Amino acid sequence: MPTAEPISSAPEFDPELQAGLDAMGVRTLSVGVTPDAVAASRAAVAAGIPSFDEIAADPRFEFSERTVPGPPGGPDVGVLLAVPTGRPSGRPVLFTAHGGGLIMGNNRFGLPEVLDLAADLGAITVSVEYRLAPEHPFPAAHDDAYAALLWTARHIADVGGDPGAIVLHGGSAGGNLAAGLALRARDSGEVRPRGQVLLYPMLDDRDESPSHRQMRGLGVWDEVSNRTAWDCVLGALRDDPPERAAPARARTVAGLPPAYLEAGSAETFRDETVAYAQRMWNSGGDAELHVWPGAFHGFDLFVPGSTAARRARATRRDWINRLLS
Repeated sequence: MPTAEPISSAPEFDPELQAGLDAMGVRTLSVGVTPDAVAASRAAVAAGIPSFDEIAADPRFEFSERTVPGPPGGPDVGVLLAVPTGRPSGRPVLFTAHGGGLIMGNNRFGLPEVLDLAADLGAITVSVEYRLAPEHPFPAAHDDAYAALLWTARHIADVGGDPGAIVLHGGSAGGNLAAGLALRARDSGEVRPRGQVLLYPMLDDRDESPSHRQMRGLGVWDEVSNRTAWDCVLGALRDDPPERAAPARARTVAGLPPAYLEAGSAETFRDETVAYAQRMWNSGGDAELHVWPGAFHGFDLFVPGSTAARRARATRRDWINRLLS
């Protein structure tokens, strides 16, 4: 039997990506976030999020904000709707949840990049506004997202969408929600997403993988920040989390819709993303995995003009086109 490979230092960042981070002065953005720093981190992220009016200036879409019925016993849920100009019928739907560790951000966080993808696909975008931890621990965000997904499946045809062509989409914490929605939809049978796009997803609360240890204090989201986020999300459930909270804990990933998964080789979530794809393959599922060399967490958002980001965006688009064809 070969011996296990020892864990060494982290993979080097792609030089172009490193230069982009250095130029912005955010080499350690969201690294080392402790519970007492959540409010400050949330404010820093909020400062960079475009307003609705700024988003709505995009002439490719008609935008609206809607309030839809929330989960039983919970509040109504806000969604931001972007419908391609002209409103032709039968459009595919990108149902997206934003990143931010489930503790920061709103439904406009990272949305311009999602809209670029939607424009390429001719798709309607539904971006959900979910409640944030620690004020609203699990299952608040998951329940909000599921309520919005049910509304989408039942009403998206009213604005020209195809309820049979809903693609779940999310990066980081949004990937957690997208994966969780796929599991919940499979188990409930109430809605049947066509596929799931999980971008550097936050899947596992256990923080035990080599990539967690390699990236400590490096990049854009490290082990310390990740532990803080999970502490906030799980609260009293931290020692015995339900499997629905962390998709990596799902008893089975059989029967899920096709998945596109990606991560960077130099990021905290690398190993849990690879492991989730492997579980899907082992269960007979359909999964396509990409690990971009030298890419850190959220590389396409922070250095959008980089070669790695362009390759990633093209690969995602091509996968979704094949899924929908």
